[in-house]
Amino acid sequence: MAKKLRMFGRIALIIVMALVTFCSGVWAALALWYQLPGNLASRTIGSAAWVIAAVALVTLAITRRSWLPLTAYAVVYAFLLFWWVGIAPSNHRLWADDVSRLLTGTVAGNLVTLGNVRDFTWRADDDYDARWETRRYDLDQLVSADAVLSYWGSAAIAHAMISFGFSDGSHVVFSVEIRKKRGQQYSAIGGFFKQYETILVAADERDIIRVRTNVRGEDDYLYPLRMDKPAMRALFLSYVRAANRLAVTPAFYNTITSNCTTIVYRMARQIDPGLPWDIRLLLTGYLPEYLYQVGALDRNVPIAELRQRGRITGRARSSKAGDDFSRVIRVGIGEPQGVPDAHL
Repeated sequence: MAKKLRMFGRIALIIVMALVTFCSGVWAALALWYQLPGNLASRTIGSAAWVIAAVALVTLAITRRSWLPLTAYAVVYAFLLFWWVGIAPSNHRLWADDVSRLLTGTVAGNLVTLGNVRDFTWRADDDYDARWETRRYDLDQLVSADAVLSYWGSAAIAHAMISFGFSDGSHVVFSVEIRKKRGQQYSAIGGFFKQYETILVAADERDIIRVRTNVRGEDDYLYPLRMDKPAMRALFLSYVRAANRLAVTPAFYNTITSNCTTIVYRMARQIDPGLPWDIRLLLTGYLPEYLYQVGALDRNVPIAELRQRGRITGRARSSKAGDDFSRVIRVGIGEPQGVPDAHL
């Protein structure tokens, strides 16, 4: 019996070590593929060499019943982790035009001045008139906050933004995005491997919503949030502080831990520490149901009706150059009733 237990224990240990080596090896291969300097060929060679070496060492460990190959693997892996930790984010790269400038803000009493508010006129993804502005906002005139979700393929995945409205009819949208280098494309997997820095964009609604609906073919929804004025003000200022931090201390974007929704959630938690975590903060396409559950949307109306009312894609696509874009996309949406008792 003791001999059998030792045998089973050895087999279990081998399985565990194989799984650990496999998972760490896959991660390392992807890290090398995304972060090794050079062109596609050199990155592919480096990643493939790692895979071959890892398989060879595991094979030696099993066939020779020796821990030495796995020890060698652990040492090499430690060097790789040391290299990985040394990869630092930067604000100084050749950026794509639409994320080329960093948002900053100054606060003087109720007045907030935002520098580098984006107001592009888009005709295509590579055809636009670039315009950056300095805009001033009076927080005493802040009257609304809306969640804007933009879908591009899967019902479970959407890009989330927050639009703040003022009594004069103006709006500014805050959006946490990847900061793409010129010519770079988005990759969800690359977002796990320090492929992109994070940027906080403030933009005019006609720019940041219309480029998604009219140029990129995305499907957008707008949901008025039930927030009292102190909470709206606090959330707005949280965005300003986050933008100023990124301007001084760049940070990497991460597909799960530091994306468009999780960053907003962390800011909202500063206002309401009781705000619950939920998987729908990652599966952002279902974020409206989460907001409905915590009372951030009008619960006097069924969520299905709020979703139907909130679909702004058609109105955005039919808007004309001289229209009041913010007013056009809100036709039929209405305002939320009251403010929640507990959350936001």
